[in-house]
Amino acid sequence: MATFEKREKEKKREQKRQEKLRRKEERKANSTGGGLESMMAYVDENGMLTDTPPDPSKRVEIDASEIVLGVPPKEKEEADPTKTGRLDYFDGSKGYGFINEIGGNQRYFVHITNMLDEIREGDKVIFELERGPKGMNAVRVKRA
Repeated sequence: MATFEKREKEKKREQKRQEKLRRKEERKANSTGGGLESMMAYVDENGMLTDTPPDPSKRVEIDASEIVLGVPPKEKEEADPTKTGRLDYFDGSKGYGFINEIGGNQRYFVHITNMLDEIREGDKVIFELERGPKGMNAVRVKRA
C-alpha cells in the first residue's frame, strides 16, 4: 500500500523522465547533423578562425630548424674589454680602493689582489671588469 507522498514522488520522477526524453528528441530533430565535420574549425593564413578548410595551393613549407624557441642567443660584443681610468681612492691598510673611469661616470671597486703593478692614488690605470657579488669590479689593473 503506497502512501500519498510516495505516489506524488513517483509521479514527479516520471514527469522528469518524460521531460528529459522530450528534450532529447527535440535536440535530435533540430540538429544539423554532419557529425565531426560540422564541428571542425580551421585557421586561415591571417590567423583567423574559419569553417572552410585551407586551400592546399597556398601551402608554404617552413624549415623547423629556423624556428627559435625562447630568447634568441645574444650577439657577442666586439668591444675592447680594457678600460682606462684613474685611481681615485686607495686605502693601503685595508687593501681596497676605487677607480673612476675616464670618459664615463662609472666608479669601480678594486682590491689589492687584482693589481698587477704598484699603484698610488691619482695614477692613470688600465683595467678590465668582472662581475662581483656587489657589482662590477676592476681586475688585472696596470699602471698606464
